[in-house]
Amino acid sequence: MDYKKPTYSIGRPTIQGIRHVISAGHYLAATAGFQILECGGNAIDAGVAAGLALGVVQSEYVNIAGVAPIMIYRARTKEVFAISGLGTWPKAANIEHFIRDYGGIIPPGILRTVVPAAPYAWITALEKFGTMSFGEVAESAIRLAKEGFIMYPLMNEIITNYENEYRRWPTNAEIYLPTGEPPKVGDRFVQTDLAATLQYMVDEERSRCKSGRKPALQAALDAFYKGDIAHAIVAYHKKNDGLMTMDDMATFSVDVESSYSVAFENARVHSCGPWCQGPVLLQMLALLKDVEVRSMGHNSTEYIHWVVEAMKLAFADREQHYADPKFTAVPLDQLLSDEYSAKQREKIRVNRATNDVQAGDPNLCSSRPRTDSKPPMDTSYVCVIDGEGNAFSATPSDVSYDTPIIPGTGLCPSSRGFQSWADPKHPCAIGPGRRPRLTPNPALLIGQDKVMAFGTPGGDVQCQAMLQLLLNTEVFGMSLQEAIEAPRFATWSFPNSFEPHEYLLGRLNLERRIDSLVGEELKQMGHDVQWWPEQTYKAGGLCAVTRTPSQSTVTAGADPRRPCYAIGW
Repeated sequence: MDYKKPTYSIGRPTIQGIRHVISAGHYLAATAGFQILECGGNAIDAGVAAGLALGVVQSEYVNIAGVAPIMIYRARTKEVFAISGLGTWPKAANIEHFIRDYGGIIPPGILRTVVPAAPYAWITALEKFGTMSFGEVAESAIRLAKEGFIMYPLMNEIITNYENEYRRWPTNAEIYLPTGEPPKVGDRFVQTDLAATLQYMVDEERSRCKSGRKPALQAALDAFYKGDIAHAIVAYHKKNDGLMTMDDMATFSVDVESSYSVAFENARVHSCGPWCQGPVLLQMLALLKDVEVRSMGHNSTEYIHWVVEAMKLAFADREQHYADPKFTAVPLDQLLSDEYSAKQREKIRVNRATNDVQAGDPNLCSSRPRTDSKPPMDTSYVCVIDGEGNAFSATPSDVSYDTPIIPGTGLCPSSRGFQSWADPKHPCAIGPGRRPRLTPNPALLIGQDKVMAFGTPGGDVQCQAMLQLLLNTEVFGMSLQEAIEAPRFATWSFPNSFEPHEYLLGRLNLERRIDSLVGEELKQMGHDVQWWPEQTYKAGGLCAVTRTPSQSTVTAGADPRRPCYAIGW
């Protein structure tokens, strides 16, 4: 096989246009955002509309009351911003409670709840960078919740896989098991309470519209964090021994921050800060900076080995250092430096897997074995570029099967606490006001003549899939859609981000389109090779959009491994 000139058949074309493009984790969300672009909204308006729609059409994976980290590129000023759409532990959170009463486990249910951050993130993006009202961008989400949409195969599969978990709470079962069992593919799926919750926020905004756009947006925000929605969440917590209070809700806010970035080829790749795993992608790129991966050949034995070993080093640093920077000093500038990367690169053995990576301490997190064979928690993604060149990248998330729905709201307040550790030695230990270390991490690539917004769902696979996308496009010269559909691989040789934080020493998954000989050679090098199906949703669901100013063109691609779709004109 000639690895140096990869050719992969693709099932979809790269979408090309002259005005604007959007790619999202579900075709209805992409449609919602595209309608906003066609109505004159900018990339931020469209991205928020699509993100809200994802909270309806992928509500098994994305919650309106979940998380929503966002990155924005403002074309006029060439600035990159990150919005930290991640909630904090309630002030009553006590790590000793989890150690004493739950054996150091963060159990499924209400005790995982951190303050919902997504509504604050969406409205902050609108207020600072958008042009439209919350009501305008929420219209599609409300209709999709109220009138319903057709149940599709992946959503049916997830609900079926977690049927027993949905049965734990009557409110969850009522929505997701409406006839006593999961909705069938082709059924209409309706979420009436969720539609009413969003409509209440819109109504509160409209009640203040005469005061101006900013006060009206604040009214929508207050409806969630100080109004009826907050009171419903807090009342449920009080009744069921939860931790959330009105003070936790009313005093919460998100941050608008500068991004972190590293040079890559003729551009810079930007991520959010170490409160999420985003800088792992940057570290991987820095580790591979002076490695001639192009000459190795795409998905060759040598190529996969080098990329996987760099991934392990970056993930080891994630465990050792990444945490909420408001509580922990994270040496991110050092971790991203050329000097540190060169030193770490020396640890990669050319012909042998290093599964006991020394860059971090795998024992730091008190990791435990996997308790079942179900895939870890998941998420979705949306990216947009508008006619002015503004770019939007967001990874909204939070599942509906591991925590109760608040009666009458359709909301599962963020259970992202399962990405903390009930271990006082860990940098991401539970604590009042602390943020868990988030897996969702949107990204941007900004070059002299190229802007790209990209990301994916997939938990700990996210940065790995995103790295392979960048290598495919920028190093191997693939088209955007070919780069997305190309076969992927992923390592699990590090402590997992999700409870119970298992550590699968040496595990390496390869998609079936990778040459079987490559798999055998990697096994001989010490990798614990396990084969995925030819195209699996477990390998992520990449979406990407690009703009090339000199050619006045925009492009978009979407991953057929999931119901992702791209639209452009």
